[in-house]
This record gives sequence, structure tokens and C-alpha cells, in this order.
Amino acid sequence: MSAETPAVSGQFTRRRLQFRAWRGTRPFWAGLFVMLGGFPIMYFPYAHLQVGHLTLAMATTAGAGSLIIGVLLVVLGISLWFQKHIRTFAGVAAILLGLVSLPVSNFGGFIVGFLFALIGGAMAVSWAPGKSSEPQAAEDADGAQGGAPETGHGKTADGMIAPNDLSGTSPANGANGRHSAG
Repeated sequence: MSAETPAVSGQFTRRRLQFRAWRGTRPFWAGLFVMLGGFPIMYFPYAHLQVGHLTLAMATTAGAGSLIIGVLLVVLGISLWFQKHIRTFAGVAAILLGLVSLPVSNFGGFIVGFLFALIGGAMAVSWAPGKSSEPQAAEDADGAQGGAPETGHGKTADGMIAPNDLSGTSPANGANGRHSAG
């Protein structure tokens, strides 16, 4: 290859768009924040700060607890990227681990790790998958059950909204409002 050989045309753009599409289908930023919260929580209890000829050790008696909390936060962050269906569990666990890190790990990694874990956990709990741009198939092939014919989504064939009358239905008489007796 010479200096005049151009790079593969559009390779970077194609990879960037693939990453963007992958990132858009999962709580990516929540996972990143949770992972970033784990690093200061597990690092600071084992760090030694050198000030001139003076070594300042920030080690605490709960160093193992800090390491466990930090590793769990990193694992939860990676899990949010690759297992998006556990987002609620991982978000709540990240928030709880961030709160536990306050007394255990040098005020939650000097508040930095605590804040990242809290924000990432909240983002994970509140994330919801986006709507598909593809049109959905009709819900029922049976058509409407009694009353005006429905086209799906509670609308009649002429575009009016169908009433949702469930009178006379109860678990006691076996009617659930979906099927008519006639």
C-alpha cells in the first residue's frame, strides 16, 4: 500500500452506522454510566497517592467490599449492553450498590462512582425499547365479536371508535367480554 491508496470507501461510516443502530436497541448509556461508576469505587480503596516523598494510602478495612461492589457494577453495566431484558433488575441493583458504596468505599469512590452508579441505574430503569418502524400485522384474523366489525385497535370499519362495553362480564359467569353468547 502506498500513501496515495485511499482507505476503503465508506468503511468507517458503515461501521459507525452499525454501532449507532446497535446502540439504539439497548440501554447503552445506562450501561456505560454504571460501568464508569464501578471503576472509582473499586480503585480508590487500593490507590496510593504520592505527594512528594510522602505516600498517602487510602486503603480501608472494607477494601474487599469495595472491590466486590465495583466488580458487580462493571458486570451489571456489561449486562445492560448485551442482555437488555434485565434492565429493571440491573438498574435497581446498580442504585442499591451505589447507595451501599457510600459507607463502604470512601464515600462511594469520593462521590464520583456513587453518582455514576445512581444516574446509570436510573437510566436503566427508565429505558424502554423504541417502537418498530415496520407496520404491525392485524391482531385478530377472526374479525369483531358482536357489534360493528372492527379493523383492530378499537376502531370500526367506518373509522369510528368502537365502544368497549364489558357489562355483564365477570369471572363468576365465565364471560370475559371477548366473546358473545349468540
